[in-house]
Amino acid sequence: MQAFYKSRLSKIRVTSSETAWTDVLREVSIMKILEHPNIINLIEVIDDPDSDRFFMVLEYVEGNQVCDASGKRGGIGEETSRRRLRDIISGLIYLHTHGVVHGDIKPENLLVTKNGAVKIGDFSISHAFEDDNDLLWRSPGTPVFTAPECCVGLNYHGKTADIWALGVTLYCMILGYCPFIGETLQDTYEKIVHSALYIPEDLDPELKELLYGLLCKDPSERMTLESAARHSWVTRETDPLPQSPDKCICGASTRNSSC
Repeated sequence: MQAFYKSRLSKIRVTSSETAWTDVLREVSIMKILEHPNIINLIEVIDDPDSDRFFMVLEYVEGNQVCDASGKRGGIGEETSRRRLRDIISGLIYLHTHGVVHGDIKPENLLVTKNGAVKIGDFSISHAFEDDNDLLWRSPGTPVFTAPECCVGLNYHGKTADIWALGVTLYCMILGYCPFIGETLQDTYEKIVHSALYIPEDLDPELKELLYGLLCKDPSERMTLESAARHSWVTRETDPLPQSPDKCICGASTRNSSC
């Protein structure tokens, strides 16, 4: 359960026209229309008009995050990384198909259940779109997972930025650390935009290809989620990932009745 003070969040300005309370309301509106095995479920919202407190009741996930991204060398292994990446891709395809950009894909927001399934959580800076126009200008969540096009202060496409963050997450799962880290925020952004991607020579060639595709600095050339889902490293010794339906799953539960 997450508890919020409405008056306090209403005073915190995150943009010239929005407050932290705006973000919470957007998060609730997005989570109400989502239902997928790789996305944390919103169970209930409690908003007492006579109280300053607001509650979000969320599905409980027993495990930890998908990997440790603290900078220690050594990842979680290719087999586990592949299994977890498949779940993340499946959840992201569902989100993007339903016009939702997550905006903060990173290990801390990717939780593993006791059965080993990955659940995408924390939609606090997510955005929903009614069409294919996913242009954003507000910087996404965490600097070391930020795409190059987001570091230069211009409009960017949210879906391709999510894919970059997916690539950084895979890099962390395989190697145990982020590909671009500076001593300051500006230094980190400089490395994301200008530094070459380092991948150890002894890494699996197909995995190398996948990492280079996901972490392509040019967003127009970056690998798509659909291509990643079909990639030979992702599908090795297992079935292809199922694709999400084209429309919102209305009527799947009572909380989806507003679709």
